[in-house]
Amino acid sequence: MVAVMAIAIEELREVTDDVVEAFARLVPQLSTSASPVDATALREIVASPAVTVLLARSGDAIIGSLSLVVFRIPTGTRAWIEDVVVDAAAGRQGTGSALVREAVNRAMKAGARSVDLTTRPARVAAGNLYERAGFVQRDTRVYRYSPAAAS
Repeated sequence: MVAVMAIAIEELREVTDDVVEAFARLVPQLSTSASPVDATALREIVASPAVTVLLARSGDAIIGSLSLVVFRIPTGTRAWIEDVVVDAAAGRQGTGSALVREAVNRAMKAGARSVDLTTRPARVAAGNLYERAGFVQRDTRVYRYSPAAAS
């Protein structure tokens, strides 16, 4: 018999010490090149009207996070999911699916015409998660400007 964790998804509204600790643990699992996120940066993110940070909890422990960005442009309301990360120690218990489902629901309620996200090809499990959630790979070219690459 496999024990399944009870997972609760909540919106980050207040940056506390446990939130800062969780991001210090989670962000390196997502990106080895990202700078650490401190309390001040987290407060700025939470204060942005375009960004909703969702937390996944098992009991009191923060085991995952996702950032949903919803914005209005001339062609309609758009939404992006960014920085989806689930603690490797939390195992495959449906945490990523629960985070993505909540983000999509919030984006649709906000009037988004679609929800976009990207993932690196090497992140096979993430790609599988997104496909199970109903995302389809688009025929598009994604471009990135980086000052270091431009010089």
